Amino acid sequence: MELYNDNPTIDFLKSDKKIDENRQGEAFKEIGEVLDPKKKNFYIESYGCSMNFSDSEIVASILLDNGYQPTKNMEIADLILINTCSIREKAEDTVRKRLRIFDKVKKNRPGTLVGVLGCMAERLKKKLLEQEKLVDLVVGPDAYRDLPKLISTAEDGDKGVNVFLSREETYADISPIRLQSNGVTAFISIMRGCDNMCSFCVVPFTRGRERSRDTFSIVAEATQLFNNGFREVTLLGQNVDSYKWENPETKETVNFAQLLEAVAKVNPLLRIRFSTSHPKDITDEVLTTMASYENICKYIHLPVQSGNSRVLGLMNRTYDREWYMERVNKIYEIMPDCAISSDIIAGFCTETEEEHQDTLSMIEFSRYIISYMFVYSERPGTPAAKKYKDDVPHETKKRRLHEIIMLQGKVSLETNQADIGKTFKVLIEGSSKRSDADFKGRNSQNKMVIFPKVDGYKPGDYIPVLIKKVTSATLLGEAQINE
Repeated sequence: MELYNDNPTIDFLKSDKKIDENRQGEAFKEIGEVLDPKKKNFYIESYGCSMNFSDSEIVASILLDNGYQPTKNMEIADLILINTCSIREKAEDTVRKRLRIFDKVKKNRPGTLVGVLGCMAERLKKKLLEQEKLVDLVVGPDAYRDLPKLISTAEDGDKGVNVFLSREETYADISPIRLQSNGVTAFISIMRGCDNMCSFCVVPFTRGRERSRDTFSIVAEATQLFNNGFREVTLLGQNVDSYKWENPETKETVNFAQLLEAVAKVNPLLRIRFSTSHPKDITDEVLTTMASYENICKYIHLPVQSGNSRVLGLMNRTYDREWYMERVNKIYEIMPDCAISSDIIAGFCTETEEEHQDTLSMIEFSRYIISYMFVYSERPGTPAAKKYKDDVPHETKKRRLHEIIMLQGKVSLETNQADIGKTFKVLIEGSSKRSDADFKGRNSQNKMVIFPKVDGYKPGDYIPVLIKKVTSATLLGEAQINE
């Protein structure tokens, strides 16, 4: 069943959106270390969410167009960049440690510039420039087009700074450079910013308001990726379910379900994933669209943060425990084979032991295949930091986190054990880290599958794999090839 075929305004595959074929071809070349001595070298590290890694690919494209070339060796770099995350204190501490290492490299190579990109750049610009004096450039997530001018400013001895947050920038016309690509999977950014004011989160302040990229450019990028051999794309946004773009010619509005369908139609061999969904916004239309297309992966990252309604209210998540459970039930009703993952915070302000137990019970109810689990980290400037006292003792937070981790490990193992004896269609991503004799790949449910290599198969191919054994993190199996 295909949805919306009777609506010609949703037929984006016939868009007249043009792509520079030569530029795209250059963008998707594997980047090695055969360097042109006439060009300057840049080195970039990325931390945090997938959006940061996607942004680094945009930065690389801009630098490539301005006479730079990438290197994996910071010792020979003329420009060292670190794309940062401010979501937790630990992430910022990691960045500071790396900046001190970059500073030593800079002293051994006079003229090298060091820059901070992304969320931490916006949040700590003054401290990074004036107090710690470790950087020459501070560039926010909406100012990457300004990099060439900022680099020139820094080369002249001044600091290059632009942390302006835009209401329009989506970088829709920039062909990302897939720096760390395996040639099989890729990210496509579909929107930027966030309008959800969760009380614990800095993202609305570091990435600005939501704005959606035009649908034509998203479909065009997915098409070009497929033509260049990629077989899986992940559509990225802080809250993909709130994607909304208005066609300026027809005035028709495209929602996320319609975008999903448009990308799924690029080719049946192109798998589609997306992240992240907000429980308050994921609709039955999205779920039905997922169920209607085999190449839309049956996996949803649906952060719960807490299993208790009072705590969710303090977090300003705008849903309660019952709403979340109804969405989980609906996912499994429409797609019984769907897998769900989550984000969980332990020890949010005033959380009681009973409320912590509600979070544990939510893990068992939702049957998450994996969760990203953290203790609450107060971020300066957020509503929570202004309104609530961070009053849960650190040792209590650590103990609650340990209990969450242990239970999630148990549930992950149980969900994987249920897959023993099943055969999955696996997209081969490459060789296993542990053995060149094995392939690694993922099934539709985003579970990692390891199995012995089969002659005639390579990364980018699909192959059926029978699951024989499991761990809490991995499925182990054998390819099922008809002779």
